[in-house]
Amino acid sequence: MKDQLLKLTQEALAKIASSKTLDEINEARVEFLGKKGQFTTIMKEMKNLSAEERPVFGQLVNEAKSKTEEAIEKAKTELQNALMEQKLQDEIIDVTLPAKKLRTGHGHPCQIALDEVERVFIGMGYEVIEGPEVEWQEYNFTKLNIPEGHPARDEQDTFYITDQILLRSQTSPTQARVMEEGKLPIRMISPGRVFRSDSIDATHSPSFNQIEGLVVDKHITMTDLKGTLTQFAKEMFGEDTVTRFRPHHFPFTEPSAEVDVSCFKCGGKGCRFCKNEGWIEILGCGMVHPHVLEMCGIDPNEYTGFAFGVGLERIAILKYEIDDMRLLYENDIRFLKQF
Repeated sequence: MKDQLLKLTQEALAKIASSKTLDEINEARVEFLGKKGQFTTIMKEMKNLSAEERPVFGQLVNEAKSKTEEAIEKAKTELQNALMEQKLQDEIIDVTLPAKKLRTGHGHPCQIALDEVERVFIGMGYEVIEGPEVEWQEYNFTKLNIPEGHPARDEQDTFYITDQILLRSQTSPTQARVMEEGKLPIRMISPGRVFRSDSIDATHSPSFNQIEGLVVDKHITMTDLKGTLTQFAKEMFGEDTVTRFRPHHFPFTEPSAEVDVSCFKCGGKGCRFCKNEGWIEILGCGMVHPHVLEMCGIDPNEYTGFAFGVGLERIAILKYEIDDMRLLYENDIRFLKQF
């Protein structure tokens, strides 16, 4: 039996030495050292030995098993080290290579301009309130003193979904909704996307962004409107900016005005940027029409207010001296990365 044990030990060591993977080493462990392995089988033959021979043979079997276990652990360690070395070679990083340049994103010029406008008006105590882009014609027109038959309701200018539902052509419907709630006083701006049936060119688009403001309180006058917009212009275009108010007509305000600012490139002297006029038109405004207040449930004898509206793209174009509005929508990275 000693010769049988010696042969079995040599066979186990040979198989372990020839194992090329961890799975093969594990198979060798099970075959020779498992509960039903060959060393367990040979131990069962001890019953055929004399009482004097059994302890001696048991010791030899244990030594053989220990030698086999040591061989398995050694082979396993060597194979694991070899696999790790190969992995390190395969995944080596050359730290002398230049790093890949990280491209950091930033705000779109329109979003940068909007953030700036919101900062200015929030600083003056205004709330920023958004409304739905799909709107009832009652809020988009009727409650803004634009009755049936008014040119602004022309289907050539407005995207109608049904007779009563349309894509809003201005953000003023949000103002009407807030006035209807009756929580006075009101100081708000309502930014958002609006839609008009315009042809696309350097200054027009069927979809663009507006920011409209509204203040309703007791004793609000045109002086408050002029002071607010003058401060807004100075914050946006520079402390030396001068504002000019020209009479105009809007259905929802009376009196109404267009607002110009002195050219911040030439200081009002006249240049290419302001077409040699010294002034640049930026927005429309006026005192809220008493009929608009009435339709929204506010007593015009007790409350007054003012409203204004400015195109966000126009602010961005002026602020960053962009000569074609289409550049803001084309998503050309060469253009956008300048901001």
